[in-house]
Amino acid sequence: MNNKRGFASDNYAGVHPAVMQSMAEVNEGHVSAYGDDPETAKFQDVVRELFGAKAAGFPVFNGTGANVIALQAATKRWEAVVCVESAHIHADEGGAPEKMAGLKLWTVPSPDGKLTPELLKTQLFDFGFVHRAQPGVVSITQTTEMGTLYTPDEVRAIAEVAHAHDLLLHMDGARLSNAAAALGLPFAKFTTDVGVDLVSLGGTKIGALAAEAVVVIDSSTERGSELADAMPYLRKTSMQLASKMRFVSAQLNALFSDGAALALSSAKHANAMAQQLYAGVLEIAADHPEVSMPNPAQANAVFPILPSHVTERVQQDYWFYVWNHQTGQVRLMCSWDTTEEDVEGLLTSIRVALASN
Repeated sequence: MNNKRGFASDNYAGVHPAVMQSMAEVNEGHVSAYGDDPETAKFQDVVRELFGAKAAGFPVFNGTGANVIALQAATKRWEAVVCVESAHIHADEGGAPEKMAGLKLWTVPSPDGKLTPELLKTQLFDFGFVHRAQPGVVSITQTTEMGTLYTPDEVRAIAEVAHAHDLLLHMDGARLSNAAAALGLPFAKFTTDVGVDLVSLGGTKIGALAAEAVVVIDSSTERGSELADAMPYLRKTSMQLASKMRFVSAQLNALFSDGAALALSSAKHANAMAQQLYAGVLEIAADHPEVSMPNPAQANAVFPILPSHVTERVQQDYWFYVWNHQTGQVRLMCSWDTTEEDVEGLLTSIRVALASN
């Protein structure tokens, strides 16, 4: 096994032992397939605890699948989704929303990865004009692809504009636990309580094997009921329906039971490691003006700019991605299993590379 440690993605980390144990515990006997099992029923209780009594959860295999079926459920065939240019659904899902869901993405530039009411309004025009794909959904990512956070007030402001134009608000929550840990708030405080309609709930990046979910926040309304009714069929046609769903649901239950205790403790650790890394890079930058940090580290991602020779040298020791080849910005992701030794080792590698030039 390759023991090289990585900061390329929180997907590089393994499965949390407690999550692995949860799968072992349900690996007994014969249990009904396709979600008619006790673990999936328990997951509904977990979802209602986290997002409110009217929420409904639908386990899936991966984040792209969650986003695709959520957006497909929320849009009509002629409608589009408004998001920022750096959104995962636009930049990192291989065209899956367009190809699989058959929808158009209207994008807006955002240097910090966040959508604002003002940016959203730039795409809210030509309603009723047959030649333009009609906006039907707004999608935001929490935390963003740039490692930044939406506050509850910021989400509420976006939701108010979206709902005023009869648009739904979707939150891509691949790192929702990291956001909750950074904000110090329960999930509902920055989703349900501020107008989010659909959430893609991430499990894999916080310690699961292949476990995500779509959450319909309020399945009691007419529109929410339509979303919840459509989800099982879209999940099947999108190849996201697990036959042995108890193994997916058991992972989600391990992470998100008891107020998401395991997910939040893991997220707090990942965020803390990112803060340690962020502080270390800032110390290096103070002595080396060729190193800079244009983005704040608000959760578990750090985005420094490094000279190309430094990046190439450090990548021999640690996995990480070049985020912007033009500026030299790299992305360093901390995971639930990132250690202080990992962080200090990476910082040492950067210092050595700078000194060797």
